[in-house]
Amino acid sequence: MGKGDRKTAKGKRYNSSYGNARSHATTKAAGSAAAPVVKKAATRTVAKAPAKKVVAKKA
Repeated sequence: MGKGDRKTAKGKRYNSSYGNARSHATTKAAGSAAAPVVKKAATRTVAKAPAKKVVAKKA
């Protein structure tokens, strides 16, 4: 149960990996419950490139 054991937190730190033994804990804000964020429908417009102007050649 040391550095080479990938099932322990010490082994996870040695192998630079994450898992159940070394999970990322998320902290919640105490006391305040924020309203859920409502996503708006994506209305994406693609802008076309301006048309190139044709220059008349001098004769």
